[in-house]
Order: sequence, then C-alpha cells, then structure tokens
Amino acid sequence: MSNIVDPLVGRIATRIRAEREGRRWTLAQLADTSGVSSAMISRIERGESSPSAVILGKLSAAFQLSIAALLSETDPEPASGVRRRDDAVEWRDPGTGYRRRQITGPDFPAEIAEIHLPAGARVPYPAAAFAFIRQVVWVLDGELTFHDGDTVHVLGPGDTIELGEPAERAFVNATGRECRYTVILTRHTAP
Repeated sequence: MSNIVDPLVGRIATRIRAEREGRRWTLAQLADTSGVSSAMISRIERGESSPSAVILGKLSAAFQLSIAALLSETDPEPASGVRRRDDAVEWRDPGTGYRRRQITGPDFPAEIAEIHLPAGARVPYPAAAFAFIRQVVWVLDGELTFHDGDTVHVLGPGDTIELGEPAERAFVNATGRECRYTVILTRHTAP
C-alpha cells in the first residue's frame, strides 16, 4: 500500500516523523530507544501501517510524551471550545480494536481520554510510557484487569486507581463484553 488512505493514519505518520526529525534522530536511533523495529517505524511514517496501542506506547515513551500528546495534533482544536462527540476523532488500534477518544485539548492542564477495550483485549505498555506523568484510571463500564508491575487489580464500574512510580503495565479485558474507562493524566518534571 503506497497511498495513505485514512487521513488519521496520515496525521499520525506526520507527527511521528516530525517528533523524530525534531530530535535529529535516525530511524535506527528511534528504533533503539523505543524497541520498535526500524522497518515498522518506516512503514508508520510513510502511512503504510497504523501503529498499535503497544507501538504508540513505546514511541511515546521514547519521545517522553504521553500517547495523548503524540496523538494531539490528529484531533483539531474546536474554535468554540465545545467538543461534540460526533466531531471527535477516535483512534482505533488495528490489532485489538481498542478505541481512544481524546476528551481534552492540548491546552488543558490535564489530559483526559475515553477508552473502549474490547472483550479479550490486552494492551501492555513499558514502564517508560509512564515516566514524567501522573495518571488515574477510572472504570466507567465493564471490568478492567489492570496489571501494575507484579500486582493485579480487578476494577469494576466506579473504581479508580492512581498510578505510582513507572512500572510495566497492562490493560486487560478478560470478560466477554467491552470495558470503557477514562484515563486522566498530568505531566510532572521527573520520572
């Protein structure tokens, strides 16, 4: 596939390439830093492949950005400040069907995203994806099995978890129905 078909994939490609080039990194340097192969990064930057949530997590960690910040330029800021649900850009993980919609804009002091995790999906993130951020996960519907390093928490509707020091984490839906949760994060200056 040589043409970019999905405009969102094209905007993600442009953002990742701009972040890499802004740091004057080669593909090999980004691959070494992120743990994502040079070939995959190249396909993403050319708009030939939509990155998975895991790959976005690894790339955001390498850039020391949250996933929301990495995707922020894919969701235009509304002129009125009102974000209509029907106008929101929703990013979908091509592998798991995980869906992410950014609730707040880039100028708001906290990043808030709504996540839909399909039945049976598992999305792991490296510890580096949680450096420089403070995060709360709030389950709205369904059940989320949250792996926080070696500790496992089963969270239901209304349950929250505040994340501490960076650790490898995984968001797992071990049930037969979708789980919907909100991620609220702020940046801080030291990991």
